[in-house]
Amino acid sequence: MSTIAYTLTDEAPALATRSLLPILEAFTSCAGIKYELKDISLASRILAHFPDHLSPEQQVPDALAELGTLAKQAEANMIKLPNISASVPQLVDAIKELQTKGFSLPDFPTNPQTEEEKKTRATYAKVLGSAVNPVLREGNSDRRVAKPVKEYAQKNPHSMGAWSADSKSHVAHMSDGDFYGSEKSLLLSQPTTVSIELVGKDGQTTVLKEGLALEQGEVIDASVMSRNALSQFLTEQLDAAVSEDVLFSLHMKATMMKVSDPIIFGRCVDAYLGEILGTHGEVLKTAGFNPNNGLSSFYSALENLTADQKSAIEGDLAEIVAKRPPPRHGQFR
Repeated sequence: MSTIAYTLTDEAPALATRSLLPILEAFTSCAGIKYELKDISLASRILAHFPDHLSPEQQVPDALAELGTLAKQAEANMIKLPNISASVPQLVDAIKELQTKGFSLPDFPTNPQTEEEKKTRATYAKVLGSAVNPVLREGNSDRRVAKPVKEYAQKNPHSMGAWSADSKSHVAHMSDGDFYGSEKSLLLSQPTTVSIELVGKDGQTTVLKEGLALEQGEVIDASVMSRNALSQFLTEQLDAAVSEDVLFSLHMKATMMKVSDPIIFGRCVDAYLGEILGTHGEVLKTAGFNPNNGLSSFYSALENLTADQKSAIEGDLAEIVAKRPPPRHGQFR
């Protein structure tokens, strides 16, 4: 008898499971195939990482780790993988909901100070963003578009209509200092073991990972982004959007970068707020503002300030918004 590990997730995929799984079970039953549900929902992933905070009956297995092990086996056949993500606000809401249901989970440390808070934040980081994808796709990482599909798209272009050369719409991208420009890769000619190290500005070396075994024919790859180059680029594009009277829209496709994406977005929030952070940055930080958590964090921090502090910042915000690209629907949120 064959077994299919069917991933049980939350949000929209859960609706598909309710309708599709019974059909699959009925269709394959005559072939002796059984299904085993693996819960990789956000709630389950949170609980799996904090067994010491739960009673024995509340503890759940780390289904994602189990599937990660399965994905590396040669006999595993990856059929369809869910695209699961979780932002910081979603994670915080999920933690609060679980706490109200009797699970004694630690709060999410927005600005960790103690070693215990930093440890808790690092544990929750394993749940954030596209935590699922890099684990399950490790055994099925070739996602290149098939040649026939590409040829069909070229012969049958999308029916958007002709592109007008006088359109002000355009795509801007970094020309240096980004991941693409700094990428280095090496095709291994023989098996080896490598370590990943961080060399700080003080010259101290911190080993981030060691004993990483690589096989012959594997590609080891690394890249880095300059924060200063990113900030300069974002500021230039905000100014350009104003002068060209176009909507400013940030699109990020840093695949599987559950850690990098919030930081990149946070630099955009920094660039937009501009002088506000230069004048009120410390006050906002003390009030809990973290640009990596988006503008909602900015507005939440305002509510933690005194009336005078809030009034001063809102006055400066009005001046900043007037110099920025026009917001959609007339709001800056």
